[in-house]
Order: sequence, then C-alpha cells, then structure tokens
Amino acid sequence: MHDEFLCHVTAYGTCGGRRIGVPLGTYRAPTLALALWWLRDRAAWIAERLDPHPDAEHLPAGALVPVAGTVPDVPAVLRAWCGDSAQQELVAEQLAAGRLVRIATHDDTTEYELLAESIDALRMQRTSRALVVPVA
Repeated sequence: MHDEFLCHVTAYGTCGGRRIGVPLGTYRAPTLALALWWLRDRAAWIAERLDPHPDAEHLPAGALVPVAGTVPDVPAVLRAWCGDSAQQELVAEQLAAGRLVRIATHDDTTEYELLAESIDALRMQRTSRALVVPVA
C-alpha cells in the first residue's frame, strides 16, 4: 500500500502560439483518502469558478450569460466526476497500485488537468533507474 500521494492541478492554454501551464495547486496527501478528497475538492473549486451560481452575492446582476450548446461543459464534467463513486473507486485502486492518475477535460481555450501519484512509486522509479546506470 502506498502511503503518501502528490497531487497537482494545472490549467493549460495557448499564449503566443505556445502551450502554457498555470499551476492551480499542489498537495502532498498523507493518505489515499485525503488525496481523493483534495482532487474532488479542486475539481469542484474549478467548476464553481467556471460556472458560479447566478445568484452569487459577488456577481452583479446580469453578469453571467449562457454559452452556446456547442461549447464543452467543463464544470458539468468535473461535477459529474466528483459525484461518480465508481470513478472515485477506480482512481483509488489505481493510486493504491502505485499508478499515476490523470483526470483531464477541456473547453475551447483551456485544458484542466488533475494529477495524482504515489510518492513511494516515484521513489521506487528513481531508485530502479539509478540501479541500471551503464558503466563504461
């Protein structure tokens, strides 16, 4: 069982013809449960910022307008992922097995990526690479 997990959230877009990543948060989770909680929390956080409730106090009346039905609905995808217990279980199994987990969705301008990986698995990969260094 892997004990600690490194979690990242990044938004990617294009600027000047180049793909640019903007870190939105990193968390070193001491348990699998906390890693899953943090990923769900960040997914919900992104969804709320992209698609806030129209009656939110901090928004002036009429500030939000509906987008075309052809625009990918990132907030709906993220909210659905948060509420899908089968997906949560799959992510937990993958992380517990030491695999990198990537949840990604995008709209017309931006890709949103949630990553998590076992710190133990990262250490094992580094160690195994160091053990196979060719000697001249």
